[in-house]
Amino acid sequence: MATVRGCNLPDDLFYNVDNNVWARREADGTLTIGMTAYACSLAGEIVSYTPKKVGKEIEQNKSVCTVESGKWVGPVKAPVTGEILATNPDVAGKPGTINADPYGSGWLVKMKPSNWDADSGALITGGAVAGAFETKMGADGFGGC
Repeated sequence: MATVRGCNLPDDLFYNVDNNVWARREADGTLTIGMTAYACSLAGEIVSYTPKKVGKEIEQNKSVCTVESGKWVGPVKAPVTGEILATNPDVAGKPGTINADPYGSGWLVKMKPSNWDADSGALITGGAVAGAFETKMGADGFGGC
């Protein structure tokens, strides 16, 4: 796992660095999607989670849900185009779970990608993750998680 400025960034995930989201490709080809630890740190404690409806087709870089903290309200954008298969009931009941465990129980939606092979080319994974986030955090003047 990479750690950049105190933010954990697991190497086995796929990241849309610009939108601060991650995707985990499951064995059945579906994706689990969430916010990065960096995004959680920027937002502060999440107090509200409003997902799009199950069955909705979401285009790449369009909102899969809206989250709200004391200092920010905004969309969490899909790293790929696909259909929402599930939303996280635990996060709906306790939105702070997103901050506490962004790569585990704080996941936001599960999706069936429409064209993984085409869309995943824009995502970063493995050894390139740390460098990409270090550049982004430096440009943002981010002190650390």
